[in-house]
Amino acid sequence: MRMVKVRADHPIAADGQVDIDAWIDRLNQNYSQSETSRAELRRAAELSLSLVDIQATDDHSWGQEFSCFRIGLEMAEILADLQLDQDALVAAILYRAVREHKITLVDVQARFGDTVGKLVKGVLRMAAISYQRNEEERVLGSQATEQAEKIRKMLVSMVDDVRVALIKLAERTCAIRSVKNVEPDRRRQVSREVADIYAPLAHRLGIGHIKWELEDLSFRYLQPEDYKRIAKLLDERRLARQEYINNLLDLIRSELKKVGIEGTVGGRAKHIYSIWRKMQRKGIPFSQVYDIRAVRILVPSVRDCYSVLGIVHSLWRNIPNEFDDYIASPKENGYRSLHTAVWGPENKVLEIQIRTQEMHEESELGVCAHWRYKGTDTKASQDGYEQKIAWLRQVLEWHEELGGDSGHLQEDLRSVNQDRIYVFTPEGHVVDLPRTATPLDFAYKIHTDVGHRCRGAKVNNRIVPLNYQLTNADQVEILTGKLESPSRDWLNAALGYVNTPRARAKIQHWYKQQARDKNIAEGQALLDREFKRLALLDLDFEELAKKLRFNNLDDLYAAVGASDIGVGQVLNAAQKQLDDADPQQPLIPFKTKSPRQKKDSDFYIEGVGNLLTQIANCCNPVPGDAITGYITLGKGVSIHRQDCSNILQLQSDEPQRIIKVEWGDTPQSFYSVDVVIEAYDRYGLLKDITVLLDTERINIVAMQTLSDKRKNTVDMQVTVEIRSFDELSRILTKLNQLPNIASARRKH
Repeated sequence: MRMVKVRADHPIAADGQVDIDAWIDRLNQNYSQSETSRAELRRAAELSLSLVDIQATDDHSWGQEFSCFRIGLEMAEILADLQLDQDALVAAILYRAVREHKITLVDVQARFGDTVGKLVKGVLRMAAISYQRNEEERVLGSQATEQAEKIRKMLVSMVDDVRVALIKLAERTCAIRSVKNVEPDRRRQVSREVADIYAPLAHRLGIGHIKWELEDLSFRYLQPEDYKRIAKLLDERRLARQEYINNLLDLIRSELKKVGIEGTVGGRAKHIYSIWRKMQRKGIPFSQVYDIRAVRILVPSVRDCYSVLGIVHSLWRNIPNEFDDYIASPKENGYRSLHTAVWGPENKVLEIQIRTQEMHEESELGVCAHWRYKGTDTKASQDGYEQKIAWLRQVLEWHEELGGDSGHLQEDLRSVNQDRIYVFTPEGHVVDLPRTATPLDFAYKIHTDVGHRCRGAKVNNRIVPLNYQLTNADQVEILTGKLESPSRDWLNAALGYVNTPRARAKIQHWYKQQARDKNIAEGQALLDREFKRLALLDLDFEELAKKLRFNNLDDLYAAVGASDIGVGQVLNAAQKQLDDADPQQPLIPFKTKSPRQKKDSDFYIEGVGNLLTQIANCCNPVPGDAITGYITLGKGVSIHRQDCSNILQLQSDEPQRIIKVEWGDTPQSFYSVDVVIEAYDRYGLLKDITVLLDTERINIVAMQTLSDKRKNTVDMQVTVEIRSFDELSRILTKLNQLPNIASARRKH
């Protein structure tokens, strides 16, 4: 039997396999483990080894480099250096095996527990970014920076546990270490992804040594000529530079000893990518990069940092504008240190960094230096949530890399609140939307014309309803027709087709442009259908139009048809008309709750009590509109819609006379309503109906069912308690969407 090939740096047993116990012992040099932890790591490694395809890894170097076993061990080594816990290391060992479908996530969860399963699942979700990113030109194009930023934010919005991001960083580090001998296109794809996404992510998390490695390796493959040129220049001067640095170190140690400061002094390697970036940013040649010769001094306390700075400046003349105090003003990712550049011996430029040991650990390990996980993270406490938000804030502050200024910081912080999702177009571009967005919202975000012509949608290559709720990393494709014809149902809030102001405004604008006669016909049909379904057949429609401040019924129909007023607002007015005419018919109130303490007038006016109020004729607000008040001279308060052009002008001219107003509350009444449901019988139908009503917080008073086994149909009458016609409309709509429901309507 052939043995699985492993990397030479993994300890090998006599049988040619990896010596797992020796590997765990090596981890233990920098990583404290209990016997239980050792046993779990051994179980995970043995399981991963048993899943390796020996033939594939023996015959193909690419297979060997990316075997789930080899890369799992390497990922665990990276995370052990970061001092992550046992669950994170076990998840890292098994992640690639799950991703390559060698073992199921359910099986991993059953063997190693829920926490390990959740970590692996989180990293798999982040892998969706890799699947969607194609060639650089297609994915990023001319908006490379903006798209990369959105992908980073999407990546972070998927992270419920900071360990997930760290495991993914370890996996991408292993990936770019292993692409040296693969085909150029694949090598560039991995390198571009690392440069755009994961090196900046490591920077935001403050993990310096991983950031530098990712930057150098991706730079090596993306711009090989520049990399080789700088590497050659560094190598040509390496021996002379090292001798120069060694002499400096002896001198600095001697000076520290004189003043009684116990410090660690060493040379600091300058990374090739950072040299190239400085040359590009400042437009200077290699010879003017001051920190090629660099020294790092670690001391016990902050006070010692400034003492050593004084010693350095007394020894050598500092270079103007080359001093940075990141202790007093830390970088956005928490980095702290003193940086200075001086004219050293032989008049050569020398960069010196001075920091405490704690600061050094923070610069190397970032968030891991403040690790708070104690074995598990099963407590859903407020403290845990706040800690998560703190990490996400760090990750989302990208403006340094993107060339932004501090003015962008507030926007970045707002985006941390998990109210945004990030989805892909078929071409791989990222679109950010509110968390409740649907495919229709996505279509209108792409282009108004795409929204108007939308006929269907695919999410992850599967046809979905237009009111389907999107989630992070979904790939969305809009199916369009030739003609613009948005449906009026899209504006019905109960149906949930659009949830963004942009989409709703675009649809409303389209209908406003249609002919008045068509709007009247459409509005009448819409109201007739809704009133029939709600069994509202005895309304005085002319009176209803006047109550809503329209001159006649046609004006009401036209406004509904043009989407100037919603069906819900008409229903609310209809309910009030019926209650005023006869409180007992056609809806019977059976229970009344005390309203909030507000005034008896139609409006509650904050801070001034009761005042005379009047509806402004310029905009005619109706209940449900967002409103603002204006104090007139002698006529009380005039009530305007918030988007009224007159009130907007008055806010500018006379802001002291603008007040905040709200529609007055009425006592909250519940009404008993009979709903008739006709359906084709099936298993679970009654459960689906009751679950829906329970989810909508609708109380069931009574229920009757009559089945016809010959026709396989069932008729139901459900008596429910509702608060308004608007709520009843929403419930009927959702009932009609259940499978096998032929119709759901209010009983006549």
